[in-house]
Amino acid sequence: MKKFILFDNDGVLVETEHLYFEANVKALKKFFNIDLKFETYMEIMARGGTAWELAQKVGIKEKEISLARDQRDLYYQDYLQTRDIEIPKIKQILKKLSKKYKMAIITTSRRVDFDLIHKNRGIVDFMEFTLCVEEYKRAKPYPDPYLAGLEKFDAKKEEAIVVEDSQRGLSSAYNANIECVIVKNEFTKTHDFSKASYFINNLQELEKLLSTL
Repeated sequence: MKKFILFDNDGVLVETEHLYFEANVKALKKFFNIDLKFETYMEIMARGGTAWELAQKVGIKEKEISLARDQRDLYYQDYLQTRDIEIPKIKQILKKLSKKYKMAIITTSRRVDFDLIHKNRGIVDFMEFTLCVEEYKRAKPYPDPYLAGLEKFDAKKEEAIVVEDSQRGLSSAYNANIECVIVKNEFTKTHDFSKASYFINNLQELEKLLSTL
């Protein structure tokens, strides 16, 4: 029986992944005249790499990349505050789940971005805790994030389930030996989800799935 739900954030609880891609595209083009293609970004994202690899490959110095990365972050934060990132009925879904399960968010987002995303949104109200990229040793696809979540809950692996939408996140859960359910997301549909334990079309299907486990 599952008692704990470990949610990914971006693409699962909020629709932000396309905005981060857009911010990377804009910064790479403006600073280095590099065109970041969607297919290339998907491959990088799946294995846990960085879009700045494209600049490194053509010999651009780290100091210049750092300046461009800072501007990327500003683009992204502007998008977070000016674009619609809401997933329909998310709070109703979480409220219902919170009556049966203890929940947390485990994300590779920076804390500054995460707090901006969730300001006055009400989603974290249903969570026992949240973990961002600064709060564990190695990011996804390493197992560290989800193992840290288990430790904070003092939970056994078989008592928990991870909810993800990316190959990198799935790999993290798989490497931590925690069952993972993949929620359908058009942005990551080309990823390899062959190691997933379960699949759902949207979060509204999660409660029904959990009731069968």
